[in-house]
Parts: sequence; structure tokens; C-alpha cells
Amino acid sequence: MESNELRISARPTLRRPILLTAFQGWNDGGQAATLAGGYLARLWGAERFADIDPEGFVDFQATRPQVSLDEGMTRHIAWPENAFYHASIPDADRDAVILLGVEPNYRWRTFVDLTVGLARDLDVSLVVTLGALLADVPHTRAAPVTGAATDPKLVEELGLRQSRYEGPTGIVGVLHDACARQGTSSVSLWAAVPHYVSLAPSPRAARALCARLSDLLGISIDLTELEEAERSYAEQVSEAVASDAETAAYVEELERRADSLEQFVDEGGFPSGDSIAAELTRFLREREQDDDDELPRER
Repeated sequence: MESNELRISARPTLRRPILLTAFQGWNDGGQAATLAGGYLARLWGAERFADIDPEGFVDFQATRPQVSLDEGMTRHIAWPENAFYHASIPDADRDAVILLGVEPNYRWRTFVDLTVGLARDLDVSLVVTLGALLADVPHTRAAPVTGAATDPKLVEELGLRQSRYEGPTGIVGVLHDACARQGTSSVSLWAAVPHYVSLAPSPRAARALCARLSDLLGISIDLTELEEAERSYAEQVSEAVASDAETAAYVEELERRADSLEQFVDEGGFPSGDSIAAELTRFLREREQDDDDELPRER
């Protein structure tokens, strides 16, 4: 599928490709999704072959272009982008198409139609979106990852859950809806990130997403670099938390909850992805309420 907005520089030849997506913005708590997507692109030596012109999709006042100097003299402007890369997955009989970019501000239906149309033209057999949400989870435990799909057959084959979440959605939710309408199988993976360190990139959640993807596709992914970054991340956050007694007590309570949940899973239960998504909605509403309470009142 080609248009003036979908710009293809070279059409790759691919083997049973999957499409992986990761978007900056609402779907990217702790930057875990884009960190995971970028890591896989670099690990697999992905090559860029297409992009979507941002002009009609991105609010440049909300996501501003970045100015840099080339050799200290020539000014260069880097525009927000959504770019497609292709790569061979090591030791696997299939390839990957990776879409990395920013959640668009406008024309979401057109954007996802371009994306799904390209996926169909490339004979993509499965779309996997990577996402991360803010939740009441401790940084000292493994990041929970939930997987969901809309196709009941895919749910059963891959051991996923059928999402029953209701509430606000991002470009990821719209993309899955477009996949369903056009008959393309899709899976959504979400990692939970501690909301009290939401501004720090989370290699722990990124590693958890990559590990879940590895299990999902039955492929091997070298996670060494992310594991090293994860250890450093945990140490730095723990040091910061220890400096505040109230925060330290809160994290201890989260650890107790996480350990109780782990025991529940060991006994045959399973955490609900919808409950984690609902927790995100609750947290955002509480934060909005807090912001409203801080506004000056008219007298």
C-alpha cells in the first residue's frame, strides 16, 4: 500500500514476517515500550525502509522537532517520525518489521489504515504491539506483563487472555481494532511500570516485554544488555527511595502485595490484564483530581 503519506524507499523481501510496534506517548509508561522496540531493532540490525509523513498526523507544538548542529556549524532539524524497519530474527525462520515512532495527534484511523495496509502488502502474519502502563507495582520485583488478543483462536493457541477492558485507549487500541476489521491477527503486550518512577526509563519493564515476546514467538532473544541496565536501574531507584521514609514504606507495602499475588499465581491463579489497565485508569483519574484540588478557587 503506497500513498503520498506512506513513503517507501525500498520494498524488502521477507519470510513470514511479524510486525512489532512501539509508540512514544500515552502507551509508553517509563519509556519501556520504545526502549524494548529500539533494543530489538538494534540487536537484530534492522534497516529502515519506509516511514509515514508526520505533517498530517503530528502536532509539532506538542511533539516539537529537535534542532541539532552538524559538525558544529550546519543546523539540522529532526522531525518526529514513525518509521518502519525490517530485520531477520536470529536463529528463526521468520523476519520482523518494526514500527518505531510517536503516537499521532490527528487522523488516527487514516494512520492505522496505512499501517495495517502496509502489513497486509508485506504478508505480515501477526501484529504485536508493545505497551507500558503506570501501576501500583514495586521496582524491586519483576515487571508484570500481560498479553491479550481479540481473536479467540489466537488467545487459545498463544495462551493469552481476551481483553474486556473498557475505558480510554491510545493508538495501540485503535491499531488492534483496525487489525480485527481487516482480518489481521494481533497481540497486545503490556508491562507495568512503577508510577512513582514514571519519568525514569525502565529497562526492567523493557526486558520483561522482550522476554514475553520471546516466549510468545518461540524465539531466542539476547537480553544481556537489558539485564545489566536493569540491575543498575534497581540500585539507583532503591537508593532514591531509601532517602524518603514515606516512599520507602509505600514500596514495602507494594512488595507485600506483589508477593501475595505471586503466591496466588503459583497456586493456579492468574493476574488480569484488564485489572492492571483499570488500575492505570484509576491512577490517572486520581492524579487529575489532585491537580484540580491544587487549582486556586474563585472567591
